[in-house]
Amino acid sequence: MLSLENIVIYRDKKPLLQLSAEVAKGEVLTVMGPSGAGKSTLLQAIAGQLQAPFSIAGQIKINGVVINDMDAHLRKVGIMFQDALLFEHMTVGENIAFAMPADRQKNKQMKRDAINELLAAVDLDGIADRAVNTLSGGQQARVSLIRTLASQPEVVLLDEPFSKLDVALRGQIRSWTFSQLKARKIPAVLVTHDKDDALAAGGDIIELL
Repeated sequence: MLSLENIVIYRDKKPLLQLSAEVAKGEVLTVMGPSGAGKSTLLQAIAGQLQAPFSIAGQIKINGVVINDMDAHLRKVGIMFQDALLFEHMTVGENIAFAMPADRQKNKQMKRDAINELLAAVDLDGIADRAVNTLSGGQQARVSLIRTLASQPEVVLLDEPFSKLDVALRGQIRSWTFSQLKARKIPAVLVTHDKDDALAAGGDIIELL
């Protein structure tokens, strides 16, 4: 579970946003609001990437553990952005392997099997050896999702991840993403301007002013 307890984010010591929320395993909390309201800043705070002039009060907990002072790389928080941000000099499989915890990489066959299993989960069987720049936008979005899942995150942050997909793909990739998070019982926070995204997420919605 992700708990946001009495969170206040300040910009130059002035309150930018205030909220409290709990996100159960497999649930998605949606945060909406105009540009500048602090949506992405909230995600940065959860991920441990908040920088001056921003600061935070309150407690962020993952499974009951306060993570406020924990280094970003130790928080086990995965992030998906608007762009897939795949490494173009790597194959699809190498992109996914890069995200895997070190212990999963000790056995090459085990790693390969895990990669193929993840690809099959999003209907991308057999593309592990392809260059990422040969993939369509929708395929890249799916690879980005499973690369995030391959890191075995305890929380996933979604920063407008569907906004650059065309209408035909958007609903499909959105459904895949939410179903994968639910199946793996991973709590998530979605930042979006799109009400359809919020409704599809099916969880609580917080609207920032």
